[in-house]
Amino acid sequence: MLTLNEKEQKFYDAFWELKEKSGSHPPSIISVFDMIGEPKTFVDACFLSNPYATTLFMEHFNREIIEGGKLREYIEAYPPQNKEVAEFLTQVIDVPIDNIFIGNGAIEIIQAVIHNFIKGKLVVNIPTFSSYYEYMKNKEDVIYYQLPKERNYSLNVDRYIEYIKEIRPDSIVLVNPNNPNGDYISVENITLMLRELSFLTNIIIDESFIHFAYEDADFSMVNTYNLLQEYPNLIVIKSLAKDFGIAGLRAGYAVMSADRVSSLLETGYQWNIGGFANYFYRLYSKPEFVEAYDIVRKKYIMNTLMFITELSRIPEIKVYPSKANFALIELLDGSSSKDFMVKLLYSYGVYVRECTDKIGLNGQFLRIASRTFEENMIILNAIKDIFKNAGK
Repeated sequence: MLTLNEKEQKFYDAFWELKEKSGSHPPSIISVFDMIGEPKTFVDACFLSNPYATTLFMEHFNREIIEGGKLREYIEAYPPQNKEVAEFLTQVIDVPIDNIFIGNGAIEIIQAVIHNFIKGKLVVNIPTFSSYYEYMKNKEDVIYYQLPKERNYSLNVDRYIEYIKEIRPDSIVLVNPNNPNGDYISVENITLMLRELSFLTNIIIDESFIHFAYEDADFSMVNTYNLLQEYPNLIVIKSLAKDFGIAGLRAGYAVMSADRVSSLLETGYQWNIGGFANYFYRLYSKPEFVEAYDIVRKKYIMNTLMFITELSRIPEIKVYPSKANFALIELLDGSSSKDFMVKLLYSYGVYVRECTDKIGLNGQFLRIASRTFEENMIILNAIKDIFKNAGK
């Protein structure tokens, strides 16, 4: 069992005071650096993004915007309205423009969907992304469906369908792959649920991590957009921060029925996209960028598979199965996950997500994102070193 030294304990107190102010989300790393100073070596394994895709985006941005002399244009001029931006996206995802709603990050879409379309009970699987229950105006309308630890917090689709038919809520939400454990529901099972639960007003599927999931040996992209035509109660929410490593741009979108899109645009959201996000959507519509992105996407998936395999070889932890770009790990040696997170950050410069505030988790859990190959080696060596020196 690990222990903290005097300096780590002092940082522990300051960090958790900062975390208290951040609510259910980790403190910004900028805020952490303001508090402790930036370490010589730093790996952000808390933020769940593809670093290779960030590099790809930056290459284009530097060449086309910075070196191309267009920076002032994207800062000074108003960006296009929501519908105009959707015209770029429709070329990539092959969904009619009337079914696309562009958001200032997925979080804006989640809030808009919950506040505008959910009129009764919402079933939320736990553990999962907290905003889906936090944004409900009436917390009593949230029904928590506990995913069983003995099944690695994975969803038993048949039992879930029976449960939903029995209680008949207004809406359900499925994060796929799920955050924080990375459990993935196949397209076949998603289709089954849509067919069996057609009586629901809203079936929300959050596919923010779907670019890291796969159903074949070629890591082909999967999604459920084509199911909307048959199941109009489907709402697919997609963050772009994770796939492309562009959280600072605030980019996301939803695919939903045309009447829902129209309803949102009539009540606001017309000019919710910034200039740099607008540039990204333009870039994303170019076939050569999509082709280059798919290469780094697959590279990252392979890198993540190797990382999770190596994590699984550390005897003091349990690694939960994941088809996302992160792994949920449980400490088995009696150590506190809060102590572990603090030691990793303060003494090794590795920032991970501590999960005691995740409703539905029972144990000492951390969520660790996959990074570049070199950064993953730093993470692995740091974890091994902590266990090696525990109790000394």
